Amino acid sequence: MKVADAMTPRSDLVVVEIPGTRDDVLEYIQEYGFSSVPVVKSTDAGEVYRGIISRDDLIDQPDEDQLAMLMREVPTIGADADIRDAAELMVAESARRVPVVDGDALEGILTVTDVIHAIARDEVDGDATVGELATRAVNATHVDTPLPVAEREIGLSEVPYAVVLDDEATMAGILTEVDVLEVARVVEGEEGTGDSFANQDDEWAWEGIKAVGNRYLPTRNVELPLGPVSEFMTADVVTVSSRRTAAETAQEMIKHDVEQIPLVAGGELVGIVRDIDLLEGV
Repeated sequence: MKVADAMTPRSDLVVVEIPGTRDDVLEYIQEYGFSSVPVVKSTDAGEVYRGIISRDDLIDQPDEDQLAMLMREVPTIGADADIRDAAELMVAESARRVPVVDGDALEGILTVTDVIHAIARDEVDGDATVGELATRAVNATHVDTPLPVAEREIGLSEVPYAVVLDDEATMAGILTEVDVLEVARVVEGEEGTGDSFANQDDEWAWEGIKAVGNRYLPTRNVELPLGPVSEFMTADVVTVSSRRTAAETAQEMIKHDVEQIPLVAGGELVGIVRDIDLLEGV
C-alpha cells in the first residue's frame, strides 16, 4: 500500500501562509481542533511547502508572533513511498503526522490515524498481537485527584491520557485530553492569572497557559473545574487482552474513537496500547 492511498490530500488540508502570525494558527487550532498546521508560501512558481507549526511550538515560543520564526522542519515522505516506511518513520521520530511532499510542493498529510484505518481494514499487516506491542509503563492518577492536577500530570508525562485508579489500585476509568477539553473554558483578556492557583474553596481553578505549559490552547487562560477526576473521566473503558491482534485493536480504536486502550490480564491492568504502538507491528 502506498502513502498516497491513505493520506489526506492537499485539497482537503487547512494550511497557513507566510507571511502570517500566530493568531492565524490559533484560529485553526481552536476552530478545527487540529494539533498542528502545515505552513506554505505562495511564489511566482506556485505554492511551496515550508514546514509545520504545532501547539507545542506556540507554547515553546510564547512571545514570537511571526509564522516564519515559529515553524519547524519535520520529516517528510513521498506519495509513492510504502506505508510501512511511513509507519517506521513515525515511530522513529515520534511523529503523529508526516507531510507528503513532491519537491517543494505539499501533496498531503499522513497521520497515525490514517495508518490505523489501514491496519483495521487489513490493508497492511495487522497480525501482530498487542501483547508484543503494548507499552508497559502506564501514566496513572487517582479518582479523587483534582482535575487541574490530573491535567498537569498528563502534560508532564507527555502522553494524552491518565488511567484512573481507585483506593484499591483498581482501574476505575481513563481521563484523556479530550475529556479535559470538553470541560475547559477559554478566557481571553484576563489580567493577572499568570502562575496563580485558586484557593481550595473556589469552584474553579485558573491557570495561565504560558505559565503551566498547557498543550491545548497556548497564550490563552483556561479555567478547569476543581472537581475530582471521577467526575470527568470515562468510566466505561474499552480494554484488550494480550492475544488480540493489532488489526482487531485498531478496529476497536476506530469504533470507540480512542487513541489508547488499556491492556489487561486476569482483570488486572498490565499496560497500555497506544495507536502509535500498533505502527510498530506494520
